[in-house]
Amino acid sequence: MQWINGIPRGDILWDIGANVGLYSIYAAKNGIRVYAFEPSVFNLEVLARNIFLNDVVDKITIIPLPLSDKLVENNFKMTTTVWGGALSTFEKGFGHDGKTIREVFEFPTLGISMTGAVESLKIRLPDYIKMDVDGIEHSILAGGLPILKSVKSVLVEINDNFDVQAKESEATLSKAGFTLKEKRHADYCDHLESDAKYTFNQIWVNKDLV
Repeated sequence: MQWINGIPRGDILWDIGANVGLYSIYAAKNGIRVYAFEPSVFNLEVLARNIFLNDVVDKITIIPLPLSDKLVENNFKMTTTVWGGALSTFEKGFGHDGKTIREVFEFPTLGISMTGAVESLKIRLPDYIKMDVDGIEHSILAGGLPILKSVKSVLVEINDNFDVQAKESEATLSKAGFTLKEKRHADYCDHLESDAKYTFNQIWVNKDLV
């Protein structure tokens, strides 16, 4: 939320992995135009209700498709069918730690790259991107390199223990002109016996635009 507070009113935020809309709605209430990417059929109902109840229908557009590195037809695989659930994935089959997910539900859908979203869906270019999709962040970033070059800042959740995710994300963002400003997580994560202790919200800034 501190990062969102730094986004100027009227700028465009892509919330990739919007879930039920906490950050999308917070941003919209701060005068930011939001595109909320959320493919979960369970979360979409709650997301839409929350947008309506918070009177930000004119400030948030829901994109009910998963992002990927290309236009592709595949399955969205879920570890839970609970409303507001997370830890799902599209196409790849692995989760936030790089390990195969314990799938309980899946459905077929279309995935699209960030570049394709702009070119085919005519979505407005983002000034800022927040991304938390539990595992395929590096694939999405790779499919959006041309888009990233015009973005001011990216907040992305990365697991340092998931080597491929960490290294490929860093390589793509660096190629797009970004530098890592900071990374952080809640202090209590340091005491957990799970991959949460290795997972951080990384904030990258485009040195030519900020």
